[in-house]
Amino acid sequence: MNILVIGAGGREHALAWQCAKDANVQQVYVAPGNAGTAFEHKCKNVILDAAASASDHSPVINFCKNNAIDMVIVGPEAPLVTGIIDACRDAGIRAWGPTAYCAQLEGSKTFAKEFMAANNIPTAAYQGFTDVVSAKAYIDEQGAPIVIKADGLAAGKGVIVAETIEQAYAAIEDMLADNKFGDAGSRVVIEQFLQGEEASFICMIDGENILPMATSQDHKRAFEGDTGPNTGGMGAYSPAPVVTQEIHDKVMAQVIQPVVDAMKAAGHPYTGFLYAGLMIDESGNPFVIEFNCRFGDPETQPILMRLQSSMVDLVSQGLAGQLPKQAKWDARPALGIVVASKGYPESSSKGDSITGLPALSTDPHKSVKVFHAGTAINPNDEQSVVTDGGRVLCVTALADSILEAQQAALSVTAAISFDGAHYRRDIGHHAIARELAK
Repeated sequence: MNILVIGAGGREHALAWQCAKDANVQQVYVAPGNAGTAFEHKCKNVILDAAASASDHSPVINFCKNNAIDMVIVGPEAPLVTGIIDACRDAGIRAWGPTAYCAQLEGSKTFAKEFMAANNIPTAAYQGFTDVVSAKAYIDEQGAPIVIKADGLAAGKGVIVAETIEQAYAAIEDMLADNKFGDAGSRVVIEQFLQGEEASFICMIDGENILPMATSQDHKRAFEGDTGPNTGGMGAYSPAPVVTQEIHDKVMAQVIQPVVDAMKAAGHPYTGFLYAGLMIDESGNPFVIEFNCRFGDPETQPILMRLQSSMVDLVSQGLAGQLPKQAKWDARPALGIVVASKGYPESSSKGDSITGLPALSTDPHKSVKVFHAGTAINPNDEQSVVTDGGRVLCVTALADSILEAQQAALSVTAAISFDGAHYRRDIGHHAIARELAK
């Protein structure tokens, strides 16, 4: 079996690594991949037509036909929003992910909020705006703290949690007046600030059946103590103890099942991964902060470290409309620490030499794995690796406790070095506080 994984990040490295472990898989192609996937067992990076537009999926179709691809797994949101699944299906190619219609849940914050309102899915109160004056007037009415979101795709960075009116004004100016996020920020959604603890709830859906993945918690803020600007994610761990069985059942009944039912009723059955970013309030009630139409990053890395079922089998079952109700998981927790490049999240540095990377291992029992994201092979030395983006690596460890997983990941992370490297040392602090309180 040959598989094509679309994407270049840590999520895609983890997906490719999981697929390559399957004995039935001969080759995993990753387009375009990174330095980690270039060196990974049974994996090969491929560059498709760089001249093609974002909405032209013919290079993927042609590659699949020319290389006997049995299955396509799409990692990032952009190709999903522009209809890569629709294009693959039309060409008779088996591809895992939601259609362009369903991917609007991530592609448009306005679509997502209106969808949630129409289907009684709990979420923050909100209003959408396209002009600065009206947006500022609404902020004056609501006060701070308040959340400002770019309507479209902004690579996980189009969300500003404004602690003051002045910060909210600045975010509005950046998005609507200064075009900081391009077309993604030409419309903004302003939301009520929700109190509580966040969790990531990710499922596989085949249009009818729902398979919940292991729960996880992301850390969006750049600095320790959950301070600093929002990022695409500085680390994650799985499972998230904040999601008790009672809360799990509420999320399935109040969030996930309504999405599946509404999309099916609209004539657009939801297939693929669905990510619900949640805020759990002090009463144990879940509210949707955002939907993503794909696996989260960096949540994918610790979740897939724990997955003992075959990802290839699960996707095959999903494509056949026969997802099981549960997968097999390692009972131990896993935790991943993102190592970011100089200037992230406002900017990123490329071409900085990375040292201290542990050797890749094909041992499935190895307890620490370094997943690559913003990396590339050094053009002057094919055996060395350089930075190639904002989030560079995710050092992920599996251990008997969250604290032990954190310490194992930190130990490996401390040996890795490149100019401007920075990471949080407190990933998992909510769960660790619960462990220590027992």
